[in-house]
Amino acid sequence: MSDEAIPEPDRVEGAPHPRETARVIGQGAAEAAFLDAFAGGRMHHGWLLTGPRGVGKATLAWTIARFLLAQPMVDTGGGLFGDAPPAPDRLDIAPDHPVARRISALSDPGLMLIRRGWDDDKKRLKTVITVDEVRRLRGFFGMSAAEGGRRVVIVDAADEMNASAANALLKLLEEPPANATLLLVSHQPARLLPTIRSRCRELRLSPLSPAAMAEALAAAGQEVPGDPAALAELSGGSVGEAIRLAQLEGLALYAELVTIFSDHPRLDRPRAIRLAESAAGRAAEARFDLTLRLIELMLARLARTGATGTPPPEAAPGEAAMLARLAPGPDAARSWSEAAQILTARARQGRAVNLDPASLILDTVLRMDETAGRLAA
Repeated sequence: MSDEAIPEPDRVEGAPHPRETARVIGQGAAEAAFLDAFAGGRMHHGWLLTGPRGVGKATLAWTIARFLLAQPMVDTGGGLFGDAPPAPDRLDIAPDHPVARRISALSDPGLMLIRRGWDDDKKRLKTVITVDEVRRLRGFFGMSAAEGGRRVVIVDAADEMNASAANALLKLLEEPPANATLLLVSHQPARLLPTIRSRCRELRLSPLSPAAMAEALAAAGQEVPGDPAALAELSGGSVGEAIRLAQLEGLALYAELVTIFSDHPRLDRPRAIRLAESAAGRAAEARFDLTLRLIELMLARLARTGATGTPPPEAAPGEAAMLARLAPGPDAARSWSEAAQILTARARQGRAVNLDPASLILDTVLRMDETAGRLAA
């Protein structure tokens, strides 16, 4: 398969790749922390970018890479011509900067991207980052050392490294080459070796606010119908998840789930059946997966409402009233939490053995109705 046809494992379908995103949105604290370290001469060789999936970690990594490779190497002693230039106060560089153009084309000699590779035998992306991918860094640092200047490595996502790859990267973190910066994108840092985490400085990114979410979606060229605040709530502040929800009409789907349970104890079974059947068939596989995720989310929001006594911000019209009625207190919170564990496990098992999607979703909805009925008794 040609390089152009190979799918990119670090790209959200339907959205620009993070290297094509001009700036980071809604993560000012993380940007400021990196700039402060750079300006103060406290640059660490390893940076761990953490936070929920889809909040801009990869975009920040590419932004930092462009910034570092565009900065001139400065003689800290003042050099022949006096003081060093003032420290930059922002990470952004112009889109027409030569570094920005080269990075967009993945052709900058100072940058190396480590991600899951293509398996020619199985004709698909590998499920992990292998040690062979990390070993490419030997040649990268060897070839670029003669040219001098900064060198930047992006690992996306570091959670996907197998044990051999992780150990190979650890050796680089223990003995980093001169002027090298390693940027590790991590959705689940607890999965990384403790020794890798200890040798990196963490930049923690937060879920996006509704306003930042709307701005980020507009920058990604996404037109999203409905309430941006509801989308931010359902997506957990993740732009990547928000794009998936938008593409599959997730707001309308969750609103349908809310409507089905809003009149409890009178469950609208025909409506529930139509919902289940809409996720059946090979062409509806993505909708099936999304429906299961939204059911899991509703169960979690029911448990949260019972535990706190206050519904979360509404993600669909009438949701707050529905959550408050079905989860009135701590006892209901425990029941919904237990139901979430049981129903999620059943759904995953049914998914694994290829049970009929419509039957699986309808069974899950009916069992949720049974739980609500026991709480009301």
